[in-house]
Amino acid sequence: MATKGIVKGIVSNLVTLEVDGPVSQNEICYISVGGVKLMSEVIKVIGQNAYVQVFESTRGMRVGDEAEFEGHMLEVTLAPGMLSRNYDGLQNDLDKMTGVFLKRGEYTYPLDTEKDWAFKPLAKAGDRVKAGSWLGEVDENFQPHKIMVPFVFEGTYTVKSIVEEGKYKITDKMAVLTNEKGEDIEVNMIQKWPVKKAITCYKEKPRPYKLLETGVRTIDTLNPIVEGGTGFIPGPFGTGKTVLQHAISKQAEADIVIIAACGERANEVVEIFAEFPHLVDPHTGRKLMERTIIIANTSNMPVAAREASVYTAMTISEYYRSMGLKVLMMADSTSRWAQALREMSNRLEELPGPDAFPMDLSAIIANFYARAGYVELDNGASGSVTFIGTVSPAGGNLKEPVTENTKKVARCFYALEQERADRKRYPAVNPIDSYSKYLEYPEFQKYISKHISSTWIDKVNEVKTRMLRGKEISEQINILGDDGVPVEYHVTFWKSELIDFVILQQDAFDNIDSVTSLERQEFMLDKVVNICHTEFKFETFTEVMDYFKNIINVFKQMNYSEYKSENFNGFNGQLEVLLNERKEK
Repeated sequence: MATKGIVKGIVSNLVTLEVDGPVSQNEICYISVGGVKLMSEVIKVIGQNAYVQVFESTRGMRVGDEAEFEGHMLEVTLAPGMLSRNYDGLQNDLDKMTGVFLKRGEYTYPLDTEKDWAFKPLAKAGDRVKAGSWLGEVDENFQPHKIMVPFVFEGTYTVKSIVEEGKYKITDKMAVLTNEKGEDIEVNMIQKWPVKKAITCYKEKPRPYKLLETGVRTIDTLNPIVEGGTGFIPGPFGTGKTVLQHAISKQAEADIVIIAACGERANEVVEIFAEFPHLVDPHTGRKLMERTIIIANTSNMPVAAREASVYTAMTISEYYRSMGLKVLMMADSTSRWAQALREMSNRLEELPGPDAFPMDLSAIIANFYARAGYVELDNGASGSVTFIGTVSPAGGNLKEPVTENTKKVARCFYALEQERADRKRYPAVNPIDSYSKYLEYPEFQKYISKHISSTWIDKVNEVKTRMLRGKEISEQINILGDDGVPVEYHVTFWKSELIDFVILQQDAFDNIDSVTSLERQEFMLDKVVNICHTEFKFETFTEVMDYFKNIINVFKQMNYSEYKSENFNGFNGQLEVLLNERKEK
């Protein structure tokens, strides 16, 4: 018999229920308010009282209202048909909602139960399988969507029977599995999994090392991220977080892209809905939306739903990773998620940590980031979830708790800087403060030596050093004036500017410059580093400035030209002529 409860106290969307039976942490219940059932999640249990966070507005709720517990945690429904869909944080299909505004208490089924899928069996009768084993596959928007043994199954099973190749609905019986007790269990294409629990149906989770190519030079060249890696992008308002996220989503070499808009302003979320259906995937030439899932919770939605959205997105990511696919998950912005945690912590009257965030904020962020990663499956295939979150620190303060705690766990740090954005140097990633810890991994260094060049990482470190030296000289010039420092200082400064303009700056709205292949990045990096090694002869600082501006201008034209095209080669020739003018003989 289901446990029931009575409302005893209401503080915004934190409701205290007196229960008449057993209740577990994170269990779901529905509270009846004026004939409408509101979905809620248990976040704390003390004696007979269960504290629940309601995923809707609690307006009109009264002491004495009844609640009924479901006996399961907050979970997502996993099956073919999720790609191209727009969900909210509870996996309601937003396209099935009625009206412009979401109605309270309206919940929709996330999948289409009437669609036929072309199924091809991968397992056969007599095979020994366990949770996560592949039984068959269907084609979902040109992606091989594996039908797997449900993740909740424990132990080893024998395939008693499996359907033949053909068209089936997600609710049809696909296989019969026999467990170790000899009991037969029917399996269809649908499975459910609690969002707060990581899916661990894999053999091993080694340290990731394969470069994830994004086409963004400041990331791929200077601070690379890997398949199954973690990174975050903090930055104040207006520094280009959304544009950078869109560029990575569009260009990264990922099979599936999942975007969690967890509490951003409504206009930014609308921008995603408006732009993504029109974006073309540069890898396949098809619509990007075909391999994308959007999970949206705007700032005006209840905080509890905002908190759930990142977990929903991560669970769906892990599901596709178990199929041996490369998944890229973007969260915008984890600051709003942390603020939702802060609000619920405050309402529970817990002891506050720095800036009133929960005391265990560091552990919550670490546990969430730990769910990303590169995994090796039992059948020898591999999959990955690469997670990049954005952080919106108040006033651009990178010392606030969310940024500081994320910095401890994320391996890549892309600090967006207001000053660079004001000077229109986009992407506004600060080349000195930003870093990638993957550059230090021996596995990654070995991978880069094999796939790009054995001198690549040395050149990257040299470029970073030159950028730092250029910044120091820039500060000296600001204090002492142009004629107060030696000419060779100006040469060093302009060599750092060359790196900035040619390698770091990129036009996200140009068809050619927006995506740079690794081959082209290697060519341009070699070219720039060779110029940095070249000794030039100048008399005055104005000669230095004019000369390097000409070089930068030619390089810019190269960036806007097709790689190795006639135009590109022509500008390369101009560059050689320019360099020979001032080289020291």
